[in-house]
Amino acid sequence: MATLSVTDRAAERIKSLVASRETPPAGLRLAAKVAGCSGFMYDLQFVDEADPGDAAIDVAGTTVFLDPASAQYLDGVEMDWQEDRFTTGFTFSNPNAKSLCGCGESFHV
Repeated sequence: MATLSVTDRAAERIKSLVASRETPPAGLRLAAKVAGCSGFMYDLQFVDEADPGDAAIDVAGTTVFLDPASAQYLDGVEMDWQEDRFTTGFTFSNPNAKSLCGCGESFHV
């Protein structure tokens, strides 16, 4: 099973996003999608139900699902929330990434 660590800042942001939804989701799904200039991009979506084979990780009372096809690329990832003058969003530190694109949006394994 893949492991995922989430910083306190990211957990608080996830909690806030879930609370802002009119209908509470079953959780969030984190996936590595084939896209971007380096091969894969992180994809984070609300989901209303788990897919078969999803790994479920509790984060601040919200379930984060990792789909089985992405688990090998996301194992050991640390998810953080960054908010400063120039950037606002989730960031990912991935020990599996061999390289990143110049803009930081995609990675290669």
